Amino acid sequence: MKKYAPFIVTGLLSASLALGLFSLIYTPKVETASLAPQTVLTNYSPFGISAPTVPVGSPDLVVAANASKLAVVYIESRSDAVGTYFGRHTSEASTGSGVIISENGYIATNHHVVEDGKEFSVLMDDGREFEARLIGSDPSTDLALLKVDATALPHLSFGDSDSLMVGEWVLAIGNPFRLYSTVTAGIVSAKSRNINILDESGIESFIQTDAAVNPGNSGGALVNTRGQLMGINTAIMTYSGQYEGFSFAIPSNLVRKVLEDIREYGSIKRGWLGVVIRPVDATSAKSAGLPEVSGVIIERVNESSAADIAGLEEGDVVIAIDGQKIITSPDFMGKVGQHRPGDVLRVEYIRDGKRKETRVKLSDSRNAPIAESTSTTSPDEILSAIGMNVRDLSASEVSRLPKDGVIVSAIAPGSKIAKANMEEKFIITRINGVPVKNTEDLKAELKHAGSGLYLQGYYEEYPGDFAYTLAIK
Repeated sequence: MKKYAPFIVTGLLSASLALGLFSLIYTPKVETASLAPQTVLTNYSPFGISAPTVPVGSPDLVVAANASKLAVVYIESRSDAVGTYFGRHTSEASTGSGVIISENGYIATNHHVVEDGKEFSVLMDDGREFEARLIGSDPSTDLALLKVDATALPHLSFGDSDSLMVGEWVLAIGNPFRLYSTVTAGIVSAKSRNINILDESGIESFIQTDAAVNPGNSGGALVNTRGQLMGINTAIMTYSGQYEGFSFAIPSNLVRKVLEDIREYGSIKRGWLGVVIRPVDATSAKSAGLPEVSGVIIERVNESSAADIAGLEEGDVVIAIDGQKIITSPDFMGKVGQHRPGDVLRVEYIRDGKRKETRVKLSDSRNAPIAESTSTTSPDEILSAIGMNVRDLSASEVSRLPKDGVIVSAIAPGSKIAKANMEEKFIITRINGVPVKNTEDLKAELKHAGSGLYLQGYYEEYPGDFAYTLAIK
């Protein structure tokens, strides 16, 4: 054995050198999961009633897959004619996946799937085909909203992506390589990933999974074992251009906010704090007296920005927003990115070793704050104008319901809130991003509501969270 030792050592050193050279030459690429363009011949939820989901406690992937795949579609996006081929007009087409999110035909997908497209075809799992129109898209989050003229479509309800846990089972459903309704399984590998595929104004806080995603999966669904939509599959990290164990999805909470904005306003309404941040590292954590390496440090506060008005300063370490812990910069961007101008965030931070808290009303630009204004209309008059009555939860409701809130006890027929499709017994947990636990909280926030309301909450008898948007002036 001793006489072979030099050869073994030499072989190991050669292998190590080869691997080192390989890592220098080849760096992993991040690719979106759409098929490459090809030439073809051519001559409130606001999105409706939530779909049924798998019962709580059922980890059956078969049930979840069959409950979800009917709502995932194949999308072909065609551009204008670019030339001729044997006398016939040709155009370029790119393909990907989409997710039906309402029974009346709204479809979520990626911006890069429909980018530059002029005509869109949607093929459903049951073989039906529809022409779709583009409602709008947002490059900063890589999301887009399509609409087909149809009713009673199978669709997915949004789940709460913040509730996902590392190690939790998820399914990726899409159309890789034109293989319709392909389902793959994996676990949540990490959350709040930044992989630098969007521009500097983009919001990157991806869910990382090891569910296999390949070209054509872009825009498809990431679902949990209850069949709820937890994300939109978007990208892979790869050496080869194909799946190598890493895939990334846009969290459902961000997806829902962006697509609701597109549906209501035609573009996203982004709330700004007006700060420049950097992540906490071991050195800065020690100097700030933090018990752990987590949070983000404010490096600059823009003058007259929302953060400036709220009293945040350079050097403050943000550790939580609305009670949710901030660990990394993508965490911070993801939490803020779920809100609109005018929403109020409860920001917890460390300054001079002391834990502090402030409320920040987000602005509609990096610098300009939304002016604080108190409505001259009383909260009771506002409730009457929009057509609903509310009450506190009873003792029995508090004991059995999962979240505090205010219950809608009555809705006037034909009122604004009725037209927003809210139903009685809806439990309001947030108004314009601010948590409410009782009618006193609700009425206090109505005084600062401005011209519109964004109501978030849930129904006891329906799974999932719901949101409603309406004007009050």
